[in-house]
Formats: sequence, C-alpha cells, structure tokens
Amino acid sequence: MSGNTVTLHRVIKAKPERVYRAFLDPDALVKWCPPHGFTGKVHSMDARVGGGYKMSFTNFNTGSSHSFGGTYLELKPNELIRYNDQFDDPNLPGQMQVVVRLTPVLCGTELRIEQSGIPEAIPVEFCYAGWQESLQLLAQLTEPEIPDQG
Repeated sequence: MSGNTVTLHRVIKAKPERVYRAFLDPDALVKWCPPHGFTGKVHSMDARVGGGYKMSFTNFNTGSSHSFGGTYLELKPNELIRYNDQFDDPNLPGQMQVVVRLTPVLCGTELRIEQSGIPEAIPVEFCYAGWQESLQLLAQLTEPEIPDQG
C-alpha cells in the first residue's frame, strides 16, 4: 500500500469466467462486495464500456449508508475490468480508479486489483481490510462446484 492506493493479490479456485461474471452481475455483487458488517444494493448497472453503475453499502449495525458509482472504462471478458468510482458524499471527494486483472492459473484465477485515488478521509488500511473481506466472500461465492439440480 502506498499513498492513497491499495493493491491486492489473491488466487481464487474458480475459472476466470466465473470470477469476471461475479464483478458484473448485480445479484453476485451484492453477495460478495460489501465488507463484513455491511449489506449492499445495486441501484443500476450497465456493464459495458461507457456504461456505469450505482451501488450503496449500509452499515448493518447503525443503518447508515453511503452510495457510490462509476463508469466502466475497459472490459476484456475474463481478463480485465477497469472502472472509475466515486462517492456521492461531498465529504469524500475525488475519483478513484480500479483495475481488476484476471489471469488463468493451474488451480483457477490469479486476481490482481489496484484501487487508486482513495479519498483522504478514508484510512487506506480500512480500505485494504474491506477489500480482503470482500475477496474472501468472492472466493466463497465463486469456488463451489454445485451441480445443476434441473
């Protein structure tokens, strides 16, 4: 971690297709993206280059929430997601950039994430810890091989 940037690395035991889909499917996103102690809601999503999304996290304990959104800048299926992100709260100014890289490896997907431009008011270590919790939930969502019962 340096400045207002977090860099994360994780190997997930799921194919890149499944991990990629979890970033762009609204139902999947609310299942894994909110860190522990938060619920999530996707208000809108247009998962294409130039499209955008709007989402909010709500603190389950206090009921307070914060909303944020951004624009998809680059999408390479199963390889790369690049988007900008900003909070609606004027006390958290600035635009963040997020780059998600997916690389197939023998046991699944190597995932590398860089989030830069984190507002000064957010301690970077909180952001880093939140991403770690979210990635744990992402693995729990994408790794199970559950056969279709249809």
